[in-house]
Amino acid sequence: MTDPTAVLTLTRPPSLAPLLARGALLSPFKRPGPGAAFPRTRLVLPGVRVDLARLAAYERICGFPVGEDALPVTYPHVLGFPLAMRLMSGRDFPLPLPGLVHTSITVTRHERLSPGGRYELSVHVEGLVPHRRGTQATVVTEMRRGGAVVWESTSTYLARHRTDRPATGPREPEPPKPLPPVDEWRLAGDVGRRYGAASGDRNPIHLHPLTARPFGFPRAVAHGMWTVARCLAAHGVPQNCRLRAEFRAPVLLPGTVTYAAREGRFELRGPRDRIHVTGDVYPT
Repeated sequence: MTDPTAVLTLTRPPSLAPLLARGALLSPFKRPGPGAAFPRTRLVLPGVRVDLARLAAYERICGFPVGEDALPVTYPHVLGFPLAMRLMSGRDFPLPLPGLVHTSITVTRHERLSPGGRYELSVHVEGLVPHRRGTQATVVTEMRRGGAVVWESTSTYLARHRTDRPATGPREPEPPKPLPPVDEWRLAGDVGRRYGAASGDRNPIHLHPLTARPFGFPRAVAHGMWTVARCLAAHGVPQNCRLRAEFRAPVLLPGTVTYAAREGRFELRGPRDRIHVTGDVYPT
């Protein structure tokens, strides 16, 4: 893991659609691998203000109360995502953007975040590590107010490719027993489109069966960050907290899932108890 060696300050948030297109066009030229070079630049966007209309749309689709005096714990990820996409769609990022899988996120919220506040965002790639199914990149996002970090996250993104590592490793411990079910959610086919409109993430795999099938999905799949946000909206989150979520399997739309929870742990399950998301959240 390496600290960035350069800082690039932006004057406005990058537009996601051109970044998706650039990432797709450059993908045939990418050479993924844990030893590949990766961008050493920290992108910084000062003076960030929240669009309250988009925030309200996000709160509605994710199940958070609308108009609260604090940002949902997952919303800074939405604000920082365009910066992350600028790094990951660039020529110097070695993993191809199409098919890149968000596998986990860890978030620490250090204090209450006001929707009317003014913030600075920064994003950098911390490093690449080998994975039994390919190569995984670690991306760090930080939100500052008055120079102090008030929110931070670490996300991992997996590019699947052939490796010399065995497909199976040491025998994993027995998975924990399923958490007790709390609610059953019937998910409409437009969840991906609605979340995409609120978040700006209009990856084609989330929008329609016709745009998801070229990527190997029979139907559109829900955004991973929507699934964890929906779970956290139901679970409740302490003001100062640390959370971690792992994305295990895609949620096909439309579909029915079971939200389950006990104490600080939560999970989202599909038919035959297939695990889609697991996570935990605790006060700090």
